[in-house]
Amino acid sequence: MFRNYYPSGYVIFLRSTVKPGRALLIMITLSLAILVVSAGCTAIGQQPSASSSAAAVAAPASDCPTFVFTDPEFAFELQRTLGASYAGEADIGECLATASRITERDFESWYSEWNRTAETFRRAGNESLAAGHRVTAMEAYYRAATYYRTAEFFLHGNPADPRIVETWEKSRETFRDALALDIVPYEIVAIPYENTTLPGYFYKVDSSGSPRPLLIVQTGFDGCQEELHPYAKEGVRRGYNVLTFEGPGQGEVIRVQHIPFRHDWENVIRPVVDYAVSRPDVDEDRIALWGVSLGGYLAPRGAAFEPRIAALVADGGTYDVGQTLLANLQNSGEANLTEVELQEWLQVDPVEFNSAMRTAMAHDTGIRWLNENGMFVFDAGSPAQFWAKWMEFSLVGIAEEIRCPTLVCAGATDHLDPDGAQAKALYDHLTCERELLVFSDDYGAGSHCQFGAFAQSFAAKFDWLDDKMGMSG
Repeated sequence: MFRNYYPSGYVIFLRSTVKPGRALLIMITLSLAILVVSAGCTAIGQQPSASSSAAAVAAPASDCPTFVFTDPEFAFELQRTLGASYAGEADIGECLATASRITERDFESWYSEWNRTAETFRRAGNESLAAGHRVTAMEAYYRAATYYRTAEFFLHGNPADPRIVETWEKSRETFRDALALDIVPYEIVAIPYENTTLPGYFYKVDSSGSPRPLLIVQTGFDGCQEELHPYAKEGVRRGYNVLTFEGPGQGEVIRVQHIPFRHDWENVIRPVVDYAVSRPDVDEDRIALWGVSLGGYLAPRGAAFEPRIAALVADGGTYDVGQTLLANLQNSGEANLTEVELQEWLQVDPVEFNSAMRTAMAHDTGIRWLNENGMFVFDAGSPAQFWAKWMEFSLVGIAEEIRCPTLVCAGATDHLDPDGAQAKALYDHLTCERELLVFSDDYGAGSHCQFGAFAQSFAAKFDWLDDKMGMSG
Protein backbone atom coordinates (compact mmCIF):
# COMPACT_ATOMS: atom_id res chain seq x y z
CA MET A 1 0.00 0.00 0.00
CA PHE A 2 1.15 3.52 -0.65
CA ARG A 3 1.17 5.95 2.23
CA ASN A 4 -1.45 5.85 4.91
CA TYR A 5 -3.37 8.91 3.76
CA TYR A 6 -4.85 6.99 0.86
CA PRO A 7 -8.10 5.13 1.38
CA SER A 8 -7.82 1.38 1.60
CA GLY A 9 -7.67 -0.19 -1.82
CA TYR A 10 -6.84 3.09 -3.49
CA VAL A 11 -3.58 2.06 -5.05
CA ILE A 12 -1.59 -1.12 -5.13
CA PHE A 13 2.17 -1.06 -5.37
CA LEU A 14 4.41 -3.89 -6.40
CA ARG A 15 7.96 -3.16 -5.42
CA SER A 16 11.29 -4.48 -6.47
CA THR A 17 14.65 -2.95 -5.81
CA VAL A 18 16.70 -5.18 -8.09
CA LYS A 19 19.36 -2.98 -9.54
CA PRO A 20 21.33 -3.96 -12.66
CA GLY A 21 24.16 -4.36 -13.05
CA ARG A 22 -5.51 -15.88 -43.39
CA ALA A 23 -9.44 -16.76 -44.07
CA LEU A 24 -8.39 -14.20 -41.43
CA LEU A 25 -11.37 -11.91 -41.62
CA ILE A 26 -12.41 -12.99 -38.18
CA MET A 27 -8.86 -12.45 -37.01
CA ILE A 28 -9.00 -8.86 -38.08
CA THR A 29 -12.36 -8.15 -36.55
CA LEU A 30 -11.42 -9.91 -33.38
CA SER A 31 -8.36 -7.77 -33.07
CA LEU A 32 -10.60 -4.74 -33.01
CA ALA A 33 -11.86 -5.73 -29.62
CA ILE A 34 -8.37 -5.35 -28.24
CA LEU A 35 -6.99 -2.43 -30.12
CA VAL A 36 -6.75 -1.17 -26.62
CA VAL A 37 -3.03 -1.73 -26.75
CA SER A 38 -2.38 1.70 -25.38
CA ALA A 39 -3.07 3.22 -28.75
CA GLY A 40 -3.77 6.56 -27.26
CA CYS A 41 -6.47 7.95 -25.08
CA THR A 42 -9.57 6.24 -26.34
CA ALA A 43 -11.93 3.58 -25.12
CA ILE A 44 -13.21 1.30 -27.83
CA GLY A 45 -16.63 -0.24 -27.57
CA GLN A 46 -19.08 -2.27 -29.60
CA GLN A 47 -21.97 -0.33 -31.06
CA PRO A 48 -25.37 -1.83 -31.90
CA SER A 49 -25.53 -2.49 -35.59
CA ALA A 50 -26.91 -4.71 -38.27
CA SER A 51 -25.38 -8.15 -38.31
CA SER A 52 -21.99 -8.34 -39.93
CA SER A 53 -18.81 -10.27 -39.40
CA ALA A 54 -17.09 -7.07 -38.41
CA ALA A 55 -19.53 -6.48 -35.60
CA ALA A 56 -19.71 -10.05 -34.38
CA VAL A 57 -17.17 -9.75 -31.60
CA ALA A 58 -18.19 -7.82 -28.54
CA ALA A 59 -15.73 -5.23 -27.44
CA PRO A 60 -15.21 -4.23 -23.84
CA ALA A 61 -17.43 -1.69 -22.23
CA SER A 62 -16.09 1.74 -21.56
CA ASP A 63 -14.35 2.46 -18.30
CA CYS A 64 -15.83 5.97 -18.43
CA PRO A 65 -19.14 7.24 -17.06
CA THR A 66 -21.86 7.32 -19.68
CA PHE A 67 -24.03 9.97 -18.04
CA VAL A 68 -24.15 12.03 -21.25
CA PHE A 69 -23.03 9.69 -24.03
CA THR A 70 -23.66 5.96 -24.35
CA ASP A 71 -20.98 5.74 -27.02
CA PRO A 72 -17.77 4.73 -25.17
CA GLU A 73 -15.56 6.81 -27.44
CA PHE A 74 -17.54 10.00 -26.93
CA ALA A 75 -17.87 9.26 -23.21
CA PHE A 76 -14.12 8.97 -22.78
CA GLU A 77 -13.28 12.10 -24.69
CA LEU A 78 -15.81 14.02 -22.63
CA GLN A 79 -14.21 12.72 -19.46
CA ARG A 80 -10.80 13.68 -20.80
CA THR A 81 -11.96 17.24 -21.44
CA LEU A 82 -13.70 17.45 -18.08
CA GLY A 83 -10.43 16.41 -16.46
CA ALA A 84 -8.85 19.68 -17.58
CA SER A 85 -11.06 21.41 -15.01
CA TYR A 86 -8.55 20.28 -12.35
CA ALA A 87 -6.15 22.92 -13.67
CA GLY A 88 -8.83 25.49 -14.46
CA GLU A 89 -8.57 24.73 -18.19
CA ALA A 90 -12.18 23.59 -18.60
CA ASP A 91 -15.36 24.07 -16.61
CA ILE A 92 -17.85 21.34 -15.84
CA GLY A 93 -21.00 23.23 -16.75
CA GLU A 94 -19.55 24.43 -20.04
CA CYS A 95 -18.50 20.89 -20.95
CA LEU A 96 -21.83 19.29 -20.06
CA ALA A 97 -23.81 21.98 -21.88
CA THR A 98 -21.67 21.50 -24.97
CA ALA A 99 -21.96 17.72 -24.82
CA SER A 100 -25.75 17.94 -24.50
CA ARG A 101 -25.92 19.59 -27.93
CA ILE A 102 -23.85 16.92 -29.70
CA THR A 103 -25.42 14.19 -31.83
CA GLU A 104 -23.97 10.93 -30.58
CA ARG A 105 -21.40 9.23 -32.86
CA ASP A 106 -21.53 12.22 -35.24
CA PHE A 107 -18.00 13.55 -35.72
CA GLU A 108 -19.20 16.71 -37.45
CA SER A 109 -21.57 17.48 -34.61
CA TRP A 110 -18.74 16.95 -32.13
CA TYR A 111 -16.56 19.42 -34.02
CA SER A 112 -19.20 22.10 -34.52
CA GLU A 113 -20.38 22.21 -30.91
CA TRP A 114 -16.97 22.20 -29.27
CA ASN A 115 -15.76 24.77 -31.78
CA ARG A 116 -18.79 26.92 -30.96
CA THR A 117 -17.95 26.77 -27.27
CA ALA A 118 -14.29 27.52 -27.94
CA GLU A 119 -15.14 30.56 -30.06
CA THR A 120 -17.47 31.83 -27.35
CA PHE A 121 -14.84 31.79 -24.65
CA ARG A 122 -12.09 33.10 -26.89
CA ARG A 123 -14.28 36.14 -27.54
CA ALA A 124 -14.96 36.39 -23.82
CA GLY A 125 -11.23 36.38 -23.17
CA ASN A 126 -10.67 39.10 -25.74
CA GLU A 127 -13.38 41.26 -24.18
CA SER A 128 -12.00 40.77 -20.68
CA LEU A 129 -8.49 41.64 -21.78
CA ALA A 130 -9.71 44.77 -23.54
CA ALA A 131 -11.42 45.80 -20.31
CA GLY A 132 -8.24 45.26 -18.32
CA HIS A 133 -9.30 42.04 -16.59
CA ARG A 134 -6.19 40.02 -17.19
CA VAL A 135 -6.91 37.12 -14.85
CA THR A 136 -10.39 36.61 -16.26
CA ALA A 137 -8.98 36.78 -19.79
CA MET A 138 -6.30 34.24 -18.95
CA GLU A 139 -8.82 31.78 -17.55
CA ALA A 140 -11.12 32.14 -20.57
CA TYR A 141 -8.21 31.62 -22.96
CA TYR A 142 -7.10 28.43 -21.19
CA ARG A 143 -10.60 26.98 -21.44
CA ALA A 144 -11.01 28.04 -25.07
CA ALA A 145 -7.71 26.32 -25.93
CA THR A 146 -8.97 23.08 -24.41
CA TYR A 147 -12.27 23.28 -26.27
CA TYR A 148 -10.56 23.93 -29.63
CA ARG A 149 -8.32 20.93 -29.01
CA THR A 150 -11.35 18.79 -28.19
CA ALA A 151 -13.17 20.02 -31.31
CA GLU A 152 -10.30 18.98 -33.59
CA PHE A 153 -10.04 15.45 -32.18
CA PHE A 154 -12.26 13.58 -34.66
CA LEU A 155 -11.31 15.43 -37.86
CA HIS A 156 -8.46 13.18 -39.00
CA GLY A 157 -10.44 10.99 -41.40
CA ASN A 158 -9.59 13.45 -44.14
CA PRO A 159 -5.99 14.62 -43.67
CA ALA A 160 -6.59 17.40 -46.21
CA ASP A 161 -9.40 18.92 -44.14
CA PRO A 162 -8.20 22.51 -43.55
CA ARG A 163 -10.00 22.59 -40.20
CA ILE A 164 -7.37 20.26 -38.72
CA VAL A 165 -4.60 22.83 -38.86
CA GLU A 166 -6.93 25.82 -38.46
CA THR A 167 -8.50 24.52 -35.25
CA TRP A 168 -5.22 23.25 -33.84
CA GLU A 169 -3.65 26.67 -34.51
CA LYS A 170 -6.50 28.40 -32.69
CA SER A 171 -5.97 26.07 -29.75
CA ARG A 172 -2.27 26.82 -29.61
CA GLU A 173 -2.78 30.55 -30.09
CA THR A 174 -5.31 30.85 -27.28
CA PHE A 175 -3.16 28.70 -25.02
CA ARG A 176 -0.22 31.02 -25.62
CA ASP A 177 -2.44 34.04 -25.04
CA ALA A 178 -3.27 32.54 -21.64
CA LEU A 179 0.33 31.63 -20.92
CA ALA A 180 1.44 35.21 -21.58
CA LEU A 181 -0.93 36.37 -18.85
CA ASP A 182 0.11 33.72 -16.33
CA ILE A 183 2.65 34.23 -13.57
CA VAL A 184 4.87 31.19 -14.26
CA PRO A 185 8.03 32.06 -16.21
CA TYR A 186 8.33 30.11 -19.44
CA GLU A 187 10.02 29.98 -22.83
CA ILE A 188 8.76 28.75 -26.17
CA VAL A 189 11.70 26.66 -27.35
CA ALA A 190 12.90 24.92 -30.53
CA ILE A 191 14.81 21.68 -29.94
CA PRO A 192 17.31 20.72 -32.66
CA TYR A 193 16.25 17.42 -34.26
CA GLU A 194 17.76 15.97 -37.40
CA ASN A 195 17.19 18.57 -40.14
CA THR A 196 14.51 20.51 -38.27
CA THR A 197 13.44 21.42 -34.74
CA LEU A 198 10.86 20.06 -32.32
CA PRO A 199 8.54 22.53 -30.57
CA GLY A 200 8.59 22.76 -26.81
CA TYR A 201 7.75 24.80 -23.73
CA PHE A 202 10.23 25.29 -20.92
CA TYR A 203 8.45 26.18 -17.66
CA LYS A 204 10.54 27.60 -14.81
CA VAL A 205 10.23 27.65 -11.06
CA ASP A 206 11.65 31.16 -11.18
CA SER A 207 13.77 33.42 -13.36
CA SER A 208 16.96 33.06 -11.35
CA GLY A 209 18.67 30.78 -13.85
CA SER A 210 19.77 28.48 -11.04
CA PRO A 211 20.15 24.82 -11.98
CA ARG A 212 17.09 22.82 -10.95
CA PRO A 213 15.89 19.27 -11.42
CA LEU A 214 14.17 18.91 -14.77
CA LEU A 215 11.00 17.00 -15.57
CA ILE A 216 10.51 16.19 -19.26
CA VAL A 217 6.88 15.34 -20.05
CA GLN A 218 5.71 13.96 -23.35
CA THR A 219 2.36 13.01 -24.85
CA GLY A 220 1.36 9.95 -26.89
CA PHE A 221 -0.68 8.81 -29.87
CA ASP A 222 -3.14 11.68 -30.16
CA GLY A 223 -2.09 14.47 -27.84
CA CYS A 224 -0.62 17.94 -28.16
CA GLN A 225 1.82 19.32 -25.66
CA GLU A 226 -0.56 22.07 -24.53
CA GLU A 227 -2.64 19.31 -22.92
CA LEU A 228 0.36 18.61 -20.69
CA HIS A 229 0.14 22.01 -19.00
CA PRO A 230 -1.43 20.57 -15.79
CA TYR A 231 1.60 18.28 -15.44
CA ALA A 232 3.90 21.26 -15.92
CA LYS A 233 2.04 23.34 -13.34
CA GLU A 234 2.28 20.55 -10.80
CA GLY A 235 5.96 20.04 -11.52
CA VAL A 236 6.77 23.72 -11.09
CA ARG A 237 4.82 23.78 -7.80
CA ARG A 238 7.06 20.99 -6.55
CA GLY A 239 10.30 22.69 -7.55
CA TYR A 240 11.02 21.26 -11.00
CA ASN A 241 11.69 23.10 -14.17
CA VAL A 242 9.54 21.35 -16.77
CA LEU A 243 10.11 20.75 -20.46
CA THR A 244 7.30 19.57 -22.71
CA PHE A 245 7.78 18.80 -26.38
CA GLU A 246 6.18 17.24 -29.46
CA GLY A 247 7.96 14.66 -31.55
CA PRO A 248 7.24 12.93 -34.86
CA GLY A 249 3.56 12.10 -35.30
CA GLN A 250 2.47 14.59 -32.65
CA GLY A 251 1.02 18.10 -32.56
CA GLU A 252 2.78 20.60 -34.76
CA VAL A 253 5.28 18.03 -36.01
CA ILE A 254 2.65 16.01 -37.89
CA ARG A 255 0.24 18.85 -38.70
CA VAL A 256 2.73 21.41 -39.99
CA GLN A 257 6.02 19.61 -40.56
CA HIS A 258 4.32 16.41 -41.75
CA ILE A 259 6.80 14.14 -39.97
CA PRO A 260 5.08 10.87 -39.01
CA PHE A 261 5.53 8.64 -35.96
CA ARG A 262 8.57 6.45 -35.55
CA HIS A 263 8.95 3.49 -33.22
CA ASP A 264 12.63 4.07 -32.41
CA TRP A 265 11.93 6.90 -29.99
CA GLU A 266 15.45 6.86 -28.63
CA ASN A 267 16.31 8.97 -31.66
CA VAL A 268 13.84 11.56 -30.39
CA ILE A 269 14.66 11.51 -26.69
CA ARG A 270 18.41 11.82 -27.22
CA PRO A 271 18.29 15.28 -28.87
CA VAL A 272 15.70 16.41 -26.32
CA VAL A 273 18.09 15.53 -23.51
CA ASP A 274 20.97 17.09 -25.45
CA TYR A 275 19.01 20.32 -25.50
CA ALA A 276 18.14 20.06 -21.82
CA VAL A 277 21.71 19.64 -20.63
CA SER A 278 22.81 22.58 -22.74
CA ARG A 279 20.81 24.89 -20.48
CA PRO A 280 22.45 26.36 -17.38
CA ASP A 281 19.14 26.18 -15.47
CA VAL A 282 19.03 22.37 -15.66
CA ASP A 283 20.65 20.10 -13.10
CA GLU A 284 21.95 17.52 -15.56
CA ASP A 285 22.21 14.88 -12.84
CA ARG A 286 18.51 15.11 -12.04
CA ILE A 287 16.52 14.74 -15.26
CA ALA A 288 13.26 12.77 -15.10
CA LEU A 289 11.16 11.60 -18.05
CA TRP A 290 7.37 11.12 -17.89
CA GLY A 291 5.45 9.63 -20.82
CA VAL A 292 1.64 9.85 -20.95
CA SER A 293 -0.60 7.32 -22.75
CA LEU A 294 1.41 5.94 -25.68
CA GLY A 295 4.18 7.92 -23.99
CA GLY A 296 4.17 4.89 -21.66
CA TYR A 297 5.95 3.10 -24.52
CA LEU A 298 7.80 6.05 -26.04
CA ALA A 299 9.44 7.28 -22.85
CA PRO A 300 10.70 3.83 -21.75
CA ARG A 301 11.99 3.24 -25.27
CA GLY A 302 13.94 6.47 -25.04
CA ALA A 303 15.18 5.86 -21.51
CA ALA A 304 16.55 2.44 -22.47
CA PHE A 305 19.12 4.19 -24.67
CA GLU A 306 19.60 7.37 -22.66
CA PRO A 307 21.73 7.03 -19.48
CA ARG A 308 21.19 10.67 -18.54
CA ILE A 309 17.59 9.93 -17.46
CA ALA A 310 17.57 9.68 -13.65
CA ALA A 311 13.94 8.57 -13.17
CA LEU A 312 11.17 7.36 -15.48
CA VAL A 313 7.36 7.38 -15.27
CA ALA A 314 5.54 5.12 -17.77
CA ASP A 315 1.95 6.39 -17.55
CA GLY A 316 0.47 3.93 -18.59
CA GLY A 317 3.03 1.31 -19.22
CA THR A 318 3.09 -0.33 -22.64
CA TYR A 319 5.34 -3.27 -23.56
CA ASP A 320 4.49 -4.64 -27.00
CA VAL A 321 1.63 -3.92 -29.39
CA GLY A 322 2.00 -7.00 -31.55
CA GLN A 323 2.26 -9.41 -28.64
CA THR A 324 -1.02 -8.21 -27.20
CA LEU A 325 -2.78 -8.56 -30.52
CA LEU A 326 -1.43 -12.05 -31.18
CA ALA A 327 -2.11 -13.28 -27.65
CA ASN A 328 -5.75 -12.33 -28.06
CA LEU A 329 -5.97 -14.15 -31.38
CA GLN A 330 -4.33 -17.25 -30.00
CA ASN A 331 -6.54 -17.32 -26.93
CA SER A 332 -9.60 -17.08 -29.17
CA GLY A 333 -8.45 -19.99 -31.30
CA GLU A 334 -8.77 -17.86 -34.44
CA ALA A 335 -5.16 -17.75 -35.49
CA ASN A 336 -1.73 -18.89 -34.53
CA LEU A 337 0.61 -16.53 -36.27
CA THR A 338 3.93 -15.20 -35.22
CA GLU A 339 4.36 -11.46 -35.07
CA VAL A 340 6.68 -11.59 -38.08
CA GLU A 341 4.09 -13.58 -40.06
CA LEU A 342 1.37 -11.07 -39.29
CA GLN A 343 3.60 -8.16 -40.25
CA GLU A 344 4.49 -9.86 -43.53
CA TRP A 345 0.84 -10.53 -44.29
CA LEU A 346 -0.13 -6.93 -43.67
CA GLN A 347 2.50 -5.78 -46.14
CA VAL A 348 2.03 -8.45 -48.83
CA ASP A 349 -1.73 -9.07 -48.93
CA PRO A 350 -3.54 -6.17 -47.27
CA VAL A 351 -6.76 -6.17 -49.32
CA GLU A 352 -8.75 -8.44 -47.03
CA PHE A 353 -7.47 -6.67 -43.96
CA ASN A 354 -8.45 -3.25 -45.28
CA SER A 355 -11.90 -4.46 -46.33
CA ALA A 356 -12.66 -5.93 -42.93
CA MET A 357 -11.24 -2.97 -41.10
CA ARG A 358 -13.27 -0.44 -43.06
CA THR A 359 -16.44 -2.49 -42.45
CA ALA A 360 -15.71 -2.42 -38.75
CA MET A 361 -14.99 1.30 -38.87
CA ALA A 362 -18.48 1.89 -40.24
CA HIS A 363 -20.02 0.19 -37.19
CA ASP A 364 -17.82 1.32 -34.32
CA THR A 365 -16.82 4.86 -33.39
CA GLY A 366 -13.67 3.85 -31.56
CA ILE A 367 -12.41 1.63 -34.34
CA ARG A 368 -13.11 4.36 -36.86
CA TRP A 369 -11.25 6.98 -34.85
CA LEU A 370 -8.30 4.71 -34.06
CA ASN A 371 -7.67 3.88 -37.70
CA GLU A 372 -8.32 7.39 -39.00
CA ASN A 373 -5.98 8.90 -36.47
CA GLY A 374 -3.46 6.11 -36.97
CA MET A 375 -3.33 6.71 -40.70
CA PHE A 376 -3.02 10.44 -40.04
CA VAL A 377 -0.13 10.32 -37.55
CA PHE A 378 1.72 7.54 -39.39
CA ASP A 379 1.17 9.07 -42.84
CA ALA A 380 -0.32 5.72 -43.90
CA GLY A 381 -2.52 5.30 -46.95
CA SER A 382 -4.59 2.43 -45.55
CA PRO A 383 -5.37 0.64 -42.28
CA ALA A 384 -2.99 -2.15 -43.25
CA GLN A 385 -0.15 0.30 -43.75
CA PHE A 386 -0.89 1.86 -40.39
CA TRP A 387 -0.95 -1.50 -38.63
CA ALA A 388 2.24 -2.72 -40.26
CA LYS A 389 4.01 0.31 -38.82
CA TRP A 390 2.10 0.18 -35.52
CA MET A 391 3.28 -3.32 -34.75
CA GLU A 392 6.89 -2.17 -34.71
CA PHE A 393 6.22 -0.53 -31.34
CA SER A 394 7.84 -3.01 -28.98
CA LEU A 395 10.12 -3.08 -25.97
CA VAL A 396 10.98 -6.78 -26.35
CA GLY A 397 14.66 -7.11 -25.57
CA ILE A 398 14.82 -3.39 -24.81
CA ALA A 399 13.01 -2.93 -21.49
CA GLU A 400 15.82 -4.78 -19.76
CA GLU A 401 18.21 -2.01 -20.77
CA ILE A 402 16.47 0.66 -18.69
CA ARG A 403 18.74 1.49 -15.75
CA CYS A 404 16.99 4.30 -13.90
CA PRO A 405 14.27 3.87 -11.23
CA THR A 406 10.99 3.36 -13.09
CA LEU A 407 7.36 3.79 -12.11
CA VAL A 408 4.93 1.81 -14.27
CA CYS A 409 1.31 2.98 -13.98
CA ALA A 410 -2.00 1.30 -14.81
CA GLY A 411 -5.70 1.80 -14.15
CA ALA A 412 -7.73 -1.09 -12.74
CA THR A 413 -10.56 -0.42 -15.21
CA ASP A 414 -8.52 0.91 -18.13
CA HIS A 415 -9.96 -0.82 -21.18
CA LEU A 416 -7.04 0.40 -23.23
CA ASP A 417 -5.02 -2.07 -21.15
CA PRO A 418 -7.38 -4.77 -19.82
CA ASP A 419 -6.23 -6.18 -16.50
CA GLY A 420 -3.13 -4.02 -16.78
CA ALA A 421 -1.53 -6.66 -18.99
CA GLN A 422 0.71 -4.27 -20.88
CA ALA A 423 1.80 -2.41 -17.76
CA LYS A 424 2.53 -5.66 -15.92
CA ALA A 425 4.47 -7.04 -18.88
CA LEU A 426 6.65 -3.95 -18.90
CA TYR A 427 7.14 -4.18 -15.14
CA ASP A 428 8.05 -7.86 -15.36
CA HIS A 429 10.75 -7.24 -17.95
CA LEU A 430 12.42 -4.40 -16.12
CA THR A 431 15.66 -5.21 -14.33
CA CYS A 432 16.10 -1.77 -12.77
CA GLU A 433 14.63 -0.46 -9.56
CA ARG A 434 10.91 -0.54 -10.35
CA GLU A 435 7.42 -0.08 -9.01
CA LEU A 436 4.02 -0.92 -10.45
CA LEU A 437 1.22 1.40 -9.45
CA VAL A 438 -2.33 0.24 -10.17
CA PHE A 439 -5.10 2.74 -9.49
CA SER A 440 -8.36 1.35 -8.24
CA ASP A 441 -11.62 2.85 -9.48
CA ASP A 442 -13.12 3.24 -6.00
CA TYR A 443 -12.85 7.01 -6.40
CA GLY A 444 -12.81 7.30 -10.18
CA ALA A 445 -9.09 6.90 -10.84
CA GLY A 446 -9.17 3.55 -12.62
CA SER A 447 -9.44 4.83 -16.19
CA HIS A 448 -6.75 5.46 -18.78
CA CYS A 449 -3.95 7.67 -17.40
CA GLN A 450 -6.34 8.66 -14.58
CA PHE A 451 -7.94 11.33 -16.76
CA GLY A 452 -10.62 12.97 -14.67
CA ALA A 453 -8.80 12.12 -11.43
CA PHE A 454 -5.69 14.29 -11.59
CA ALA A 455 -5.66 15.01 -7.87
CA GLN A 456 -5.19 11.34 -7.03
CA SER A 457 -2.94 10.76 -10.03
CA PHE A 458 -0.52 13.56 -9.29
CA ALA A 459 -0.42 12.86 -5.56
CA ALA A 460 0.82 9.32 -6.09
CA LYS A 461 3.02 9.79 -9.14
CA PHE A 462 4.69 13.02 -8.10
CA ASP A 463 5.32 11.74 -4.58
CA TRP A 464 7.13 8.74 -6.06
CA LEU A 465 9.09 11.05 -8.37
CA ASP A 466 9.96 13.43 -5.55
CA ASP A 467 11.37 10.54 -3.54
CA LYS A 468 13.54 9.35 -6.42
CA MET A 469 14.71 12.84 -7.37
CA GLY A 470 15.49 14.00 -3.86
CA MET A 471 12.74 16.62 -3.85
CA SER A 472 10.69 17.68 -0.86
CA GLY A 473 7.56 18.36 -2.95
